[in-house]
Amino acid sequence: MKDSIAILCGGGPAPGINAVVSTLIKIFSKENYRVIGIHEGYKTIFTDTPNTQDLDFEYADKIFSLGGSSLKMSRHKPKDAEFKSDFFVKNNVKLLVTIGGDDTASTANRIGKFLANNNINVSNIHVPKTIDNDLPLPDRNPTFGFHSAKDEGVRIGNTIYEDARTSKNWFVLSTMGREAGHLAFGIGMSCHFPMVIIPEMFNKTSVTFEKITNLLVSTIIKRKIQNIPYGVTIISEGVFHFMENEEINNSGINFTYDDHGHPELGNVSKSHIFNMLLQQKLKSLNIDVKSRPVEMGYELRCCRPIGFDLTLCTLLAMGVKKLFKQGLTRVC
Repeated sequence: MKDSIAILCGGGPAPGINAVVSTLIKIFSKENYRVIGIHEGYKTIFTDTPNTQDLDFEYADKIFSLGGSSLKMSRHKPKDAEFKSDFFVKNNVKLLVTIGGDDTASTANRIGKFLANNNINVSNIHVPKTIDNDLPLPDRNPTFGFHSAKDEGVRIGNTIYEDARTSKNWFVLSTMGREAGHLAFGIGMSCHFPMVIIPEMFNKTSVTFEKITNLLVSTIIKRKIQNIPYGVTIISEGVFHFMENEEINNSGINFTYDDHGHPELGNVSKSHIFNMLLQQKLKSLNIDVKSRPVEMGYELRCCRPIGFDLTLCTLLAMGVKKLFKQGLTRVC
């Protein structure tokens, strides 16, 4: 039976996933490996009917520059009691490549230990993925997908700013960034927004709705003094992750939580929350300013990767091959 490698993607999508998968297929197929794509992350890999697909050059060539992920994704996090070795043994898997964030990586590490304890030799190499750019990679390299997401965000942001200038209104934007403000900061700086609010600003003070609202109001007042009656502000959703539970609970927002215990921020519109608080504050100050909320979220995750990320993802996949040949199991 042919040696095989298996590839799965966990968490949410990021521009460039398909470029990683495509390159892996091409370089491992060249050496006569069978390449198996696992759909839905870890959700079915330990069941009697894993959701898999054999991947070939034609498949790889078609998906290389596409956005999204051709391998369906999932946030499912299996418990140790669910682990089984059947899939790996039956398919003669020699390498499991995981593409995802920290939860996907930690799960792969647990699986690797389980297989080793059962005398099954399967290497695991993890390719870190996040548009948040919140991983301390060597040489200050960005995470793949970040620059593509930022580029798409700048395109949208510039259009919104032109609307603000044309209509003489204010817009309150919110964008992704679970625990970091790199995406909001990159978009805001590239669009010359007068106010960018990120969690890193609050490193010596607590994050509260009142402080954020006051920053928005002060920005509007400063521009009114300059006779500029319009503008756009952008806030990273990461500010929620640094708020005290009491602050969030008293806000009246009912969060749901994903399989990893993270608040599902996609289920609430952060921009609507901040815009509502802004309008209430402006009214209390007798300031007559119109503002509109804009949620910049899922539009960024599945856009086509730009050239930078296509190159970076190709290099990451080649790094997987290099590490595997060296007999290493680690993050690429």
